[in-house]
Amino acid sequence: MPEIKFRKMHGLGNDFVIIDRRAHGPNEGQPLLTEAEAAMIGDRRRGVGCDQFVEITDPVTQGTSAFLHMRNGNGEPVEACGNATRCIGRLLADETGKTENIVETVAGQLGCTLLDDGNIGVNMGEPGLNAAQIPLSDDTLDTLSLPISLDVPGLAPLTNPTAVNMGNPHMVFFVEDAEAYPLEEIGPTLEHHPLYPERTNVSLATIRADGTIRLRVFERGAGITQACGTAACATIVAARRRQLIEGQAAMIILDGGPLIMAYQTDGDVLMTGPASYAFEGVLDLDALMGR
Repeated sequence: MPEIKFRKMHGLGNDFVIIDRRAHGPNEGQPLLTEAEAAMIGDRRRGVGCDQFVEITDPVTQGTSAFLHMRNGNGEPVEACGNATRCIGRLLADETGKTENIVETVAGQLGCTLLDDGNIGVNMGEPGLNAAQIPLSDDTLDTLSLPISLDVPGLAPLTNPTAVNMGNPHMVFFVEDAEAYPLEEIGPTLEHHPLYPERTNVSLATIRADGTIRLRVFERGAGITQACGTAACATIVAARRRQLIEGQAAMIILDGGPLIMAYQTDGDVLMTGPASYAFEGVLDLDALMGR
């Protein structure tokens, strides 16, 4: 296989390997990665290392700029990634000079806007709020408060999370101190909870006195990450549905830094934050895979 040119980008430390497979691009004509190939590249000891991959192909729908194929760092496909979408929005704006671009994913079309301060805004669309949309194994459940409880030694139990789908499934717990919980131990158990047949992202959120929200995230198939855009979207939706915040918008502070989130009256969720370049490189996939 020919060498693969890639770009490394990140949104608040949530990092991505981006491979451009568009016509006339650096990897034109090459096939999409297999799950095993993606997992090897995503390995932080043996490969490049990343939380997620984005492979960019030519748009399918007229009026859009590109189609995004996304995978987690373990190689499995993922429907949506907010921070990765911001990075592609930045890349397309720099490439075309257009401040407005629409990208396609398997979860739908997302509008990206380059703002005057250099941040990228993404309209992540409407959340899925019923049990079938999450999806849950029991479609009669009220997603506002799920019958899920997990005892945590020395701390208040985690109970009654809110379920939201933002192109991928989420459960959001509101707790007094998100920092106190051993998320690295809790996350794998809750990710595979039987109510979530497709597994789930797990978030612990604390509403602070100043109105900001501290958020820690265990991503499905990736583990604890510095930031997760769809989890921030799910959290603002859950906080608004539970009437825990005033107004439509809030600053959500992740391990990697803040995102400005808004759950609008029209039902769309807007996410605003930075997108940064790290480096570019070339990899020999056959050598990496030992072929």
